[in-house]
Amino acid sequence: MPDPNAKRLLWYLFAGSKGGNNRIKIIDLLKERPYNINQLSEALALDYKAIRHHITVLEKNNLVAKMGEKYGVLYFISNYLEVNLESFNEIKSKTEK
Repeated sequence: MPDPNAKRLLWYLFAGSKGGNNRIKIIDLLKERPYNINQLSEALALDYKAIRHHITVLEKNNLVAKMGEKYGVLYFISNYLEVNLESFNEIKSKTEK
């Protein structure tokens, strides 16, 4: 069941703070398949440190999950985000206008 507070959190992370557009791009890639930070950096043509920062923000807010250790860490969208994907897509469509 979707979390009623999720929409507020998603608005803040994707529309109300710097880097929201990059975080949306990261989530869009992770919806397709798991990536490590280096792969995300290459796919989005962004600095490794910037990707690491965004992943940390997303992880702290329970929107991505990781598996593995050190350089082998792969990131996935979390179960929490999967349940609230409809809210994410709504916010994404409104920020693209």
